[in-house]
Amino acid sequence: MEKKSGETLTSYKMEEARRIEINVALLEKGVEFVDLYAAYIDEEVEIGPGTVIGPCVTIKGHTVIGKNCIIGQNSRIVDSVIGDDVEIQSSVILESQVGRGTKVGPFAYLRPNSKVGEECKIGDFVEVKNSTVGNGSKASHLTYIGDSDVGCDVNLGCGVVFVNYDGTQKYRSTVGDGAFIGCNSNLVSPVTVGEGAYIAAGSTVTEDVESDALYVARARGTKKQGWVSKKGILKRKK
Repeated sequence: MEKKSGETLTSYKMEEARRIEINVALLEKGVEFVDLYAAYIDEEVEIGPGTVIGPCVTIKGHTVIGKNCIIGQNSRIVDSVIGDDVEIQSSVILESQVGRGTKVGPFAYLRPNSKVGEECKIGDFVEVKNSTVGNGSKASHLTYIGDSDVGCDVNLGCGVVFVNYDGTQKYRSTVGDGAFIGCNSNLVSPVTVGEGAYIAAGSTVTEDVESDALYVARARGTKKQGWVSKKGILKRKK
């Protein structure tokens, strides 16, 4: 048992030494590290000069990262291509592409076969799966983009969901350039939202929306004055 433990320790030390050797080689090429000893980067990874690697970052496989990027703490990138001037904060990117000047995270998730354009925003708790997002488009928070093609300069509000799965098959939707998708909207695939169309917040889209159109799908709100007191649901503290 002692011999086995010793062999494990020796193997660990060799792996650690090789990991530091890889990081030093990147450092000599102009890559910056917040903590040289707390980054986990495969040998085949390419990183441009001026890029900053935060602590507890893992970069694996055939990944290429451009110049002057920020790869923030606790990010994980596998088999992906990241353009110049990209900022990634505490996010996971798998087998995907991110264009120049885009900001990702914190806590975003790019699943395989996703392609995000230049100068985009994929914000906190946004998930992209098997989709394209055009240049300048923004999904700032709490959004799921699945099996869809989003054009350029599109705004996806908080809580937007591309409803791509009916329990048997997955379907694809398209959103045209310059469209505005309001908060808490559902796009039930397959649908097409035309260029410059506006989806009102809280709408569930089940049909194609023409360019320049406003789509509203809500039940009319009603108010019943005094209902809470009559039911005695909320008890006020005296």
